[in-house]
Amino acid sequence: MKEPSVNVRGGTLQLCSANPTTGFFRDGCCNTGPMDRGLHTVCALMTAEFLALSKYLGNDLSTPRPEYGFAGLKPGDQWCLCATRFLQAHEEGAAPQVRLNATHANTLQILPLDVLELYAAD
Repeated sequence: MKEPSVNVRGGTLQLCSANPTTGFFRDGCCNTGPMDRGLHTVCALMTAEFLALSKYLGNDLSTPRPEYGFAGLKPGDQWCLCATRFLQAHEEGAAPQVRLNATHANTLQILPLDVLELYAAD
């Protein structure tokens, strides 16, 4: 039996979003594994500012892509972000809020907990 995933606070990883369904494995959680090179582990609450930055940096998360079953994100949606993209947004002053209880512990390989706590929504 698989052990439950752990969040950055040391507890059981909580659901990030089922609508839209997020996560590298599209299981609603910010789980990760060897194939997840982007480390999609940060459960973030989308903002217009972050979505604009992400689009500018070449990862358009707001435009619908029906061919991939992707409706596009809007402010208020929760989504599992790449830890490095979150770090970049933090450095640019455009980081969104984070649900720490739904952010995978492997995020700490990229971001220190004190940085994540600056954006804590829970």
